[in-house]
Amino acid sequence: MFDRILFISDKTADIKLKDPDNLTTNVMNLHLIFEDADKKVLGEVDNLDGDRVTARFLGEIKDGKLIGGTIRKPNLDAKIRLISKEEIPLITGEDKTGFMKLGLSPFYNDTTVYLEVNNFFSNHFAIFGNSGSGKSCGVTRIFQNMFHDERLYPYKSNILLFDSSGEYYNAFSNLNEINKNFNYRYLTTNETDGIGERLRLPIYLLNVQDLALLLQCTTHSQLPIIERMRKLALIFSQKDVDANKFKNHIIASAIMTILFTNETSPNKRNEIFSIIASCSTPQFNLEAPVQGIGYTRKFRDCFLIDNAGQFSESVLLTEYVSSFIKKEYDNYEPQENVYYDLATLEKALNFTLISEGWLRNQTTYGDAVTIRVRLHALIVGNNSKYFEYPEYVTIDQYLSSLLIRDSRKYQIVNINLNDVDDDFAKVMTKIFSRLVFDFAKGLKDRASIPFHIVVEEAHRYIQNDTDRFLIGYNIFERIAKEGRKYGVILGLISQRPVELSDTVISQCSNFLIFKMNHPVDVDYIRKMVPNISDEIVEKQKTLQSGTCLGFGGAFRIPIIVRMEMPNPTPWSSNCNVLEIWNGSSNTNVTPNNNMIQNQNVAVNIGNTSISNDNTINNNNNSNNSIENTSNNVTVIPHENKFIQI
Repeated sequence: MFDRILFISDKTADIKLKDPDNLTTNVMNLHLIFEDADKKVLGEVDNLDGDRVTARFLGEIKDGKLIGGTIRKPNLDAKIRLISKEEIPLITGEDKTGFMKLGLSPFYNDTTVYLEVNNFFSNHFAIFGNSGSGKSCGVTRIFQNMFHDERLYPYKSNILLFDSSGEYYNAFSNLNEINKNFNYRYLTTNETDGIGERLRLPIYLLNVQDLALLLQCTTHSQLPIIERMRKLALIFSQKDVDANKFKNHIIASAIMTILFTNETSPNKRNEIFSIIASCSTPQFNLEAPVQGIGYTRKFRDCFLIDNAGQFSESVLLTEYVSSFIKKEYDNYEPQENVYYDLATLEKALNFTLISEGWLRNQTTYGDAVTIRVRLHALIVGNNSKYFEYPEYVTIDQYLSSLLIRDSRKYQIVNINLNDVDDDFAKVMTKIFSRLVFDFAKGLKDRASIPFHIVVEEAHRYIQNDTDRFLIGYNIFERIAKEGRKYGVILGLISQRPVELSDTVISQCSNFLIFKMNHPVDVDYIRKMVPNISDEIVEKQKTLQSGTCLGFGGAFRIPIIVRMEMPNPTPWSSNCNVLEIWNGSSNTNVTPNNNMIQNQNVAVNIGNTSISNDNTINNNNNSNNSIENTSNNVTVIPHENKFIQI
């Protein structure tokens, strides 16, 4: 088939064919061996032009192993042949311990492609592709293969799968059927469909940076407010200090600061009453009794102004207020391991704003008000329920409760964030990831408990955050740079890699690239991914759905792999519009985990219900109906409006 080498460049060789008109094999994308006396070089056919073939050098076969990259080139007189059947495992991987099935090679009669497990799962990986290219099915197939492989037995795996659309429940809910020791857990923000468990995260486990993210802080000047708020929440909640005395100390200190200013008495009174309105105790409220010598005044009466423009009870007021100031409280440091809830955090914020002069500081007052408004909106909003937790647990105990419950070890914990907005989902994903990273970093035996944080639709959460959130805080970038040595591994799944953090992508060691056509994304991959050639980039543009280009440390050379359909599949397929429109489908449609049976479905619109038998029943007028006549358009009067069907 091959005659001789015509030309050798740094990366390729041009080869003359013996009989180009009678080729018995399609040589495009097949691998060749350049063999001479002292070496074997692997190449791949990139171009066929008449009687000439161009092959790109991929690596060198030495001592029965394929070494990627080429330093030595073949001699001009080297023999050229197609790779033999016995040599194909050098490319596709071997069926032995330490490898697991990935998919099939479309170029070698569906030869199984094996993934080097340790090199893949010990390093950050990324899976990119257009919508509908097979990403979700590919991810599902990888993990299903992993659990089906009896040589692996990943009982101690800890996979946190952040699911933005609830599509993986169907794929892993039967994990226990593979092996009774394998278990899958589904935590969800959807509390109405009856599937899975409610997602809950203790607010007291959040550190200052977490709270800054949650409250969408954008400037560093807001951090001291957050830090003080958290500190006071801890103080107000612990048992070894009288929280009421501490509150009195803060209020008294703030009042004394105001009393000794040069402002007029009416202004002082207004400021002090403002403090009492937001922060009050039994000793500091407008009706609190203030005991003088032989008489008692209400606290409000101490602020009556005499003819000289001064408080008539200024001496009594000063003595009363100063009696609550405890200097030892100024430098008090609370214990960290204390339970508190969102309501306590809001009280702590109110006391923060009257302490240390924040109430009178116009520069920071605007920042403080913004935080107060956002915290209150969180407390009265729907998202507050996700922070309800009945008792105190440490980070270790909380993570253990996610992964182990009722003597069952969960290998996959699927966290569905479908029912919250992107900003809140992004914050929750970051907080969970930070908790995992801090836990792993604190282990005595480094990397003794590996965690895999797999993020679906990663471009929504793992971004360059300098323009939106707190500058300098991106836990994913830290995990990307440091997590590997602690056993915290990122798995990114995205259709828009250009929107991902540059730092995170640059630290990924393995890639599965499904079909991507957007020129910006393609160019981004070319620039950001290390050791990727233009040939590889061009190759992925023509891939079929479910077929990907795999390369990185877990692969001997870049290789095209056709993934088998997972069983069961994730809920990621397209809606079958044709069958639903004509009513010929009796299958279950399951969008966003809400099981909707396609038979006898009733959809309510106002007082009108539309059932699957093509009849519309109006609760106010049962005589209004639509016959199932072809090509007819019926208009129904409904509450002074018209619905056209």
